[in-house]
Amino acid sequence: MAGTDDAVATGDDALYVLTAVLLTPAKFPSVLGDDYVEACDALGLAPLADGYGLVLGQDGDGARWTVVVDDVSLVAVAIASWDCGMEYDLSPDENSMVSALPGWPLALAVSAPGVPAPHDPAPDPEADDGPPLTPPDTETWGPAQRRLGADEIALQWAAWRAQIDDAQFATEGGDGAGDGDRPDGAADASTASTPDTTEDEGIRRVLAEVRAYVDSPPPLGRVRSAFASGDARTLRADGPGWSMVARTDDIAFVLLDDEPGEVLPVGRGAELPGLLEALDKMAVRPV
Repeated sequence: MAGTDDAVATGDDALYVLTAVLLTPAKFPSVLGDDYVEACDALGLAPLADGYGLVLGQDGDGARWTVVVDDVSLVAVAIASWDCGMEYDLSPDENSMVSALPGWPLALAVSAPGVPAPHDPAPDPEADDGPPLTPPDTETWGPAQRRLGADEIALQWAAWRAQIDDAQFATEGGDGAGDGDRPDGAADASTASTPDTTEDEGIRRVLAEVRAYVDSPPPLGRVRSAFASGDARTLRADGPGWSMVARTDDIAFVLLDDEPGEVLPVGRGAELPGLLEALDKMAVRPV
């Protein structure tokens, strides 16, 4: 998190920086969309290959602003420094500014001291900014909350994995969902074609769409690969109505818009290892 001594010049005022996030093909706020192109579109930005940095803060009147910059490296260094507990003065050059958007696309629980409480800026009749950015509604289950749930699983993989007993999965090569040897909510990537629950049917649909990504690459950022422990990678794939988080050396978790609040584990089986390997080869990776 930034210190509020950081300031970015935005025309006649300065922005007291609260935080910053990356908007790149490999790393973007997932609440904005299932892929990088969709996330850019939510902010009215062209999906540039190198991406952007989003600097969130308040002006001297306390109004919320999101400053978009194309100096991605500067923002990345600032975020890495803050994550390590180090101070970093994030002050992008005005030449790197792409736009200043009213509002915040993400919910922040902090505010700048010495200025009024965060609020949307007054409409500027001479500007064509559109309505202020607002965080997606996550009070009810939907695409944004589903993607946030997948984010949490990726960040807390060990904790989620510890809740899963491998014995609940169907035996490799068996009938999977139809063999009656596992509790509801657990499936195997090689399950039979006849589902016995709507959850099984949903998992099959997700796996089919993920396999299609390997043969026909989806929009940029639909499949991302990040570091994990050892030689493994953490994979993230999203699509219409679903999100999947997996480790290349382990299982996968699926979340569905149609199954509010449910986290559905998918066992290794005979098929998942090869599928994850293929996804990792075509996934976008951080530079």
